Amino acid sequence: MSHQRNPRALLTPAMHHMLERMARAAHVPMHALSAQQARAAYAAGAGVLDIPPHKLARVEELAIPVRDDQSIPARLYAPSRDALPLLVYFHGGGFTVGSVATHDSLCRHLSHLAQCAVVSVDYRLAPEHKFPTAVHDAWDAVQWLAAQGGALGLDTRRLAVGGDSAGGTLAAVCAILARDAGLPLSLQLLFYPGCAAHQDTPSHKTFETGFVLEEPHITYFFNQYIDSAADRDDWRFSPLNAPDVDGVAPAWIGLAECDPLVDEGVMYADKLRLAGVPVDLEIYRGVVHEFIKMGRAIPQALQAHADAARALKHAFGHMD
Repeated sequence: MSHQRNPRALLTPAMHHMLERMARAAHVPMHALSAQQARAAYAAGAGVLDIPPHKLARVEELAIPVRDDQSIPARLYAPSRDALPLLVYFHGGGFTVGSVATHDSLCRHLSHLAQCAVVSVDYRLAPEHKFPTAVHDAWDAVQWLAAQGGALGLDTRRLAVGGDSAGGTLAAVCAILARDAGLPLSLQLLFYPGCAAHQDTPSHKTFETGFVLEEPHITYFFNQYIDSAADRDDWRFSPLNAPDVDGVAPAWIGLAECDPLVDEGVMYADKLRLAGVPVDLEIYRGVVHEFIKMGRAIPQALQAHADAARALKHAFGHMD
């Protein structure tokens, strides 16, 4: 990368200003907290830069049964009572933090912009629930919603999966599992997904410090989530390790340029394209990981929401 000596020169002025403000606030870094403390800190900061929550015709709490006789919470959003297509959404947070509540504004906005239903899934978090529990919860939720969506008044013939960061990983994995199960999906919507087994791409080095998602955070999250080094190489942790991705759903992938995960996102887009999967790849210049939840301050967040919604509308067959 040409800016490797000074990667901060890549940042937009607004993003640079935001990172300076975050540095001045001098919060205890998440990797120095317990998982419970980290969740509380993430929840407390989640709405600070996010756009106000959009009012919708339907917002309903669901309980989704999963394979070990448990049920997990989820929230249904819809702009009308019509039989709308459905996006099943998985929040980010390194499999350790984050919730339906922290991603409420984002899911509301996607539902409004794409004129589709969104179900945001509260999959169980690490370290209480280690890999592959989050994968099982995500896939069980997709299957249950595909089967039961009609009873909820949804059109599950038009079904998509999506997520950001760790949630993007889960969505990518669910797209492969759906292919294997013969469950047709209209789209996989991936905001800066984690795709690689190891933090060894050039972007991990370039953006390891000072760009929101720092190297110690990634190591902290993964140490909470996985039991052994072997888990890292499991394709359900690292979709780049999937034996093949032929025939998976078309993908919309939105990446942040100044993000440790950007290289592996591009690599996954390439893997899909090589398998003949249609891919729409957007790289938002000068912004960092988590930018899609900074819509009050970072214009690229709203652009990414609009681009993702356009991709959903196209995939669901109601064009602008």
